[in-house]
Amino acid sequence: MKILVVGQGGREHALVWKLSQCDGVEKVYCAPGNAGTAADGENVNIAADAIGQLMSFAKHNDIGLTVVGPEVPLVAGIVDEFKSHGLNIFGPSKAAARLEGSKSFFKEIMKKAGVPTAAYKTFTRQEEADAYIDALEDGPLVVKADGLAAGKGVSVCSNSAAAKAAVKGMLRDDNFGVAGRKVVIEECLEGQEVSILAIVDGDTIIPLETSQDHKRALDGDLGPNTGGMGAYSPATSVTDEVMDDIIRRILVPTVHTMKVEGYPFSGVLYAGLMLTANGPKVLEYNVRFGDPEAQPVLMRLKSDLAQVLSLAASGRLSELDGLEWDDRAAVCVVMASEGYPESYAKGKVIEGISTADALNDTKVFHAGTKNKEMQVLSDGGRVLGVTALGASIPEAKEAAYRAVTKITWDGAWYRTDISDKA
Repeated sequence: MKILVVGQGGREHALVWKLSQCDGVEKVYCAPGNAGTAADGENVNIAADAIGQLMSFAKHNDIGLTVVGPEVPLVAGIVDEFKSHGLNIFGPSKAAARLEGSKSFFKEIMKKAGVPTAAYKTFTRQEEADAYIDALEDGPLVVKADGLAAGKGVSVCSNSAAAKAAVKGMLRDDNFGVAGRKVVIEECLEGQEVSILAIVDGDTIIPLETSQDHKRALDGDLGPNTGGMGAYSPATSVTDEVMDDIIRRILVPTVHTMKVEGYPFSGVLYAGLMLTANGPKVLEYNVRFGDPEAQPVLMRLKSDLAQVLSLAASGRLSELDGLEWDDRAAVCVVMASEGYPESYAKGKVIEGISTADALNDTKVFHAGTKNKEMQVLSDGGRVLGVTALGASIPEAKEAAYRAVTKITWDGAWYRTDISDKA
């Protein structure tokens, strides 16, 4: 079978790397890909949101399965288009992808499903939002752009003044364009944040191993929000009892309600959760593999990923007899460009990737890179996801940072405390 992976980040490199190891997989393409996917598969020069061109490529190259990495083409309806032309594809429909594409839709589904989440209200006018904030006790609030904002449309505000400034930035200053024309204002939940990913085919739910992302740019969870500066698996705060509670009170009612409402969910259901004093509550849903969570989770997966995704795409996930996992822990450290998550330079020559890759139980996943004249250059804000396995989380952390020290480029930086929460 030939497989097409859509996207160009670290998550897509992890998918290409894992799928290329599966039995019966003849070739893995990545569109548009990066320097890492070019090494572990074959890149195709088609943008991730060029749905027509991707369909044409899949038809003419006998692609047996397309796996969509990023959220933008999913929200745009790539799955519906592929299926309408008889092409096999893994991911949610356009209607179901609204779980990520619209924060207000997500909240409505949580309410109908009875799933625990933060108290909220939505607004399209700044004056009404400000009046709501004034009516609340002055304290922390979360302001979210309703639409897709590349992981940066969430402002955790320490007080009412900061919340009003965040609302103004979205509704009046147009900081996030169309995505910020509607805002969701939520109570600020406290606790440990964890990521729970599950493979779903509309009926059957198979949770993956747990993980925890690090969203803030700087050590100690300080600085601005980013797309994720690292992750580790397993998340030690999720005990078997907590996981059972998450499945029973969150995943099952969400999938059931989506089906009842006429939006059956198939694909990766990614729940960003806060483990509060009153139990787990949903912060957000994503509808695809997380980045960087996919990197440590897929490092630990021993089952045939191509088989798993193929069964899910065809509605036969119930035929799968569970998943097999490496008992070891995995830690992923993101190396970023100077200036990220704000403006940053591209085109810096990266040295030492092959040296780091040669270390035992280590894989350097490319996120923002490209090849030019036999060199690997930086081509994004998050550039590499250096990932390693270890007998324990501290050992995996040590191995990951050992690999990080082998890699250099002008302006490279990274957090030094990934996985310390464990």
